[in-house]
Amino acid sequence: MDTESVPAGEPESESGAGGPDAGSASTGGRPAVEPPPAPPAVAREVFGERFDAAVRYTELLATEGVTRGLIGPREVPRLWDRHVLNCAVLAELLPAGTTLCDVGSGAGLPGIPVALARPDVSVTLLEPLLRRTTFLEEVVRELGLENVTVLRGRAEEMVGKVAVEVVTARAVAPLERLAGWGLPLLKPYGQMLALKGDSAEQELADSRAGLAKLGGVEWSVISVGDGTLETSTRVIQVKVGESPGGVRAATRRAKAAARAGRAGAGGATRGGDRVRNPRRRPR
Repeated sequence: MDTESVPAGEPESESGAGGPDAGSASTGGRPAVEPPPAPPAVAREVFGERFDAAVRYTELLATEGVTRGLIGPREVPRLWDRHVLNCAVLAELLPAGTTLCDVGSGAGLPGIPVALARPDVSVTLLEPLLRRTTFLEEVVRELGLENVTVLRGRAEEMVGKVAVEVVTARAVAPLERLAGWGLPLLKPYGQMLALKGDSAEQELADSRAGLAKLGGVEWSVISVGDGTLETSTRVIQVKVGESPGGVRAATRRAKAAARAGRAGAGGATRGGDRVRNPRRRPR
């Protein structure tokens, strides 16, 4: 995962899998690559006809994902249980034929496992950094995922351009901030599904007022994967009403970011990722 500073609206961490220096072994300045563990038997049940594609995706995470700094080397032994399957069971909550945007998709978690488990769901992987979208595009091509689109940009820039029934996110930001990015992308009566850990209840309790201001009308903590995984996945579900909120605020943030970008035009870039102006104070 990436430990560099990122602009507002971009993920704070990448799918909860640690930074590029998360492992202890490296070779020539690059993390050592280890093969992923064998897929557990339950993976065939979860992915069905796309089981082979899920295996290949996990291999790509363990190899290219590590060498490109998208996955910490120490995460490789637990890619299946902690990451791929942990995300795929989110599919249990999705209506048939729904549209979904995975905000701050990073290495494709949870969007790609969901797309593999549910070919009927149209998935957009929204990610602001070029080197990550490059990886995602390569994965989508190699796996032949016709139900997946990769889109580069910040969530607030996509208001009015992306409108979906479901927004997902994993290890992107605290709930209230995440809702400010994700809820404006929802169609009326849509839902945001945020994968969280043991602190889900407390985080939700701390964010209730903010969620209401953003147009949330119903929220709860749900466990998915019960009976399938050894450890179920904790998800905060936020539903919106007829008029999803936060749209004006997101639009203002996008305009402010565009103005700041124009003011800082001429700044250097590195590896396709924007380098912050050191004189600007991070937001």
